[in-house]
Amino acid sequence: MASKALYSQRDPALKKRDDFEDILDERRNSSDLRYALKCYTPVLYKGMTPCKASTLKTIVLQSEQLRYVINQVSKETGEAADIVQDEAVAILDEMAHRLQLSTVRFFAFALCKAFKTLFRSVRVNEEGIQRLQQAIQEHPVVLLPSHRSYIDFLMMSYVLYTYDLALPVIAAGMDFLGMKVIGEMLRMSGAFFIRRSFGGDKLYWAVFSEYVKTMLRNGYAPIEFFLEGTRSRTCKSLTPKLGLLNIVMEPFFKGEVFDVSLVPISISYERVLEETLYARELLGVPKPKESTSGLLKARRILSEDYGSIHVYFGQPVSVRSLAQGKINRSQYNLIPRFIPRKSDKDTQCFVNDAAYVLVRRQEENMVLRPWVLMAALLVQNPDGMDLALLAERTAWLRGLARACGAFLDWPGGVLQPGAPPRPGAGDGAGAAGRGCGGGAQEPASPEEALFNRAVGALSCASYRNQVLHVFLRPALAAVALETAATPRNDDVYSSFLYLRNVFSNEFILCPGAAVQDFEEGCYLLLKCGAVQMLKQDIAVTERGQPILSFLSGMLEPFLQGYQVVCRYFCEEASEGLTEKQYIPAVRSFAVKRILSDGLKCYEALSSDLQKNALAALLRMNALRKVKAADQVTLKVNKMAVKTVEDTLGGKVPAQKPVLARL
Repeated sequence: MASKALYSQRDPALKKRDDFEDILDERRNSSDLRYALKCYTPVLYKGMTPCKASTLKTIVLQSEQLRYVINQVSKETGEAADIVQDEAVAILDEMAHRLQLSTVRFFAFALCKAFKTLFRSVRVNEEGIQRLQQAIQEHPVVLLPSHRSYIDFLMMSYVLYTYDLALPVIAAGMDFLGMKVIGEMLRMSGAFFIRRSFGGDKLYWAVFSEYVKTMLRNGYAPIEFFLEGTRSRTCKSLTPKLGLLNIVMEPFFKGEVFDVSLVPISISYERVLEETLYARELLGVPKPKESTSGLLKARRILSEDYGSIHVYFGQPVSVRSLAQGKINRSQYNLIPRFIPRKSDKDTQCFVNDAAYVLVRRQEENMVLRPWVLMAALLVQNPDGMDLALLAERTAWLRGLARACGAFLDWPGGVLQPGAPPRPGAGDGAGAAGRGCGGGAQEPASPEEALFNRAVGALSCASYRNQVLHVFLRPALAAVALETAATPRNDDVYSSFLYLRNVFSNEFILCPGAAVQDFEEGCYLLLKCGAVQMLKQDIAVTERGQPILSFLSGMLEPFLQGYQVVCRYFCEEASEGLTEKQYIPAVRSFAVKRILSDGLKCYEALSSDLQKNALAALLRMNALRKVKAADQVTLKVNKMAVKTVEDTLGGKVPAQKPVLARL
């Protein structure tokens, strides 16, 4: 079970919220050129001077760890050490950043023009900036922004430049190098490029990890990367990736730095630039390849209104404080520091728990606009709602969201009498009068009509997803209360535990923290007046039914979507099915169900949900992977899959819980 020092129950509504400043306000009233050419003198860690890119590469290539790995690879492959050294140089040349202030100034000018056109405001919490400024001077800093859009890393550098803070070096995917001029300009603004996967390539891993650790140990610049690894195309947080987090913590574990400050950053979009693109990708339309020509074609978005952005710099998290009493650092003294070693189980668990906590902190500081609450209601009413009723229900939902700790930005006059929802603020709000169905153009076929409706539905769901973390734990508790054999605490907890296990890939649920999640969910239901706690039972109050109904409705698309996947494996999955064949096959099955059976769960068409459902069935041993010849196929245990389908649609089987009393 996770330590409460890492993962503790609290009343989210009591959290102090910082004030925000719109950094575009001054830009609209002064010269962009003067801003780009301003005197830029950021304070660095312990007063250090910036390190030239060529000097940094020399330090990396001369490091004991890299030389040790080069000799090891030379012995294993039989290649001369000089040849392996040349390979390391080539890897580093491909990877390394070449930060140049002139390029940064160009981006500062260009982004000013673009952001003032795209966004009404870019609001930053000033207290967070002050905390970051202090942290940069005291310890090496790692910036961990949420990742919902391509512009996240541009926005981060723009904000730091605005406040005269040290610009970060940013981990970026190799895809951007295909953009020729733009890719090199990104390199010169601080991006360093890494392959998406490098498996057992020992040399590549050594060059990469030593490059990152050299920057961290010397404090040359803050390091920035996305814990989620890739953009979330659903606007809900993704399961964190641990590779880079392991690397930036290692210098502390080995005693090479006194501490490392991890800064969770939440970037909240009123409207995401890629909203329709994401919906189409989830429906199987191939992702467009990054290219300079594609970027130029995308300039038409400059004519649209994307509302406001909130950038919230969270409280820096000390790795030293997190590790106290949990990591025995003396074990790292048993072998020389330069010899690579695999983390032990305790360290892996610690890094994993820390990653989940950091993503949860990102979620807690997401700033939510009225449109996400409207989208949550529209997803539960796919045929549309009367505007007056939508306004009334959204006002009710506002109170419930605040009670559950939502960080709301509610403009004056919104959803007041005589002030209907503003149209056009993304598909979530624009769908108010027509449900989540999509446009009115005549389709060529039923399948095309279905695709158009699904694009609208998934776009609407992406706005709903932005508020999911607020309601997730009470929603799981609400569904568990409905499906439990009895209202006794232990039976409800058993149901909660089952649901939590099924959806552990779908949502951010820290491993080993089931009891804390259940207690938090029940506490929020109690606080909202939905339930009351008796000696052994959880009882629904008179006013609780509408609350429980809404909360259950938040999870209904996921319950139905997973049931559709289960039905596919029971009815249509063929022998020899591969993972690559699975997504188009289950999507085709869901299309037939929607067209013939009246199923209205368009989220069953989402590749994100389908992948998460597959992972759940594999984890629960309802499916298993079988290697035959040169390919891996899926072996279906139809009885186990049918049991999962039945339990998601009705009674959840009882388990033996170990439950701390509420």
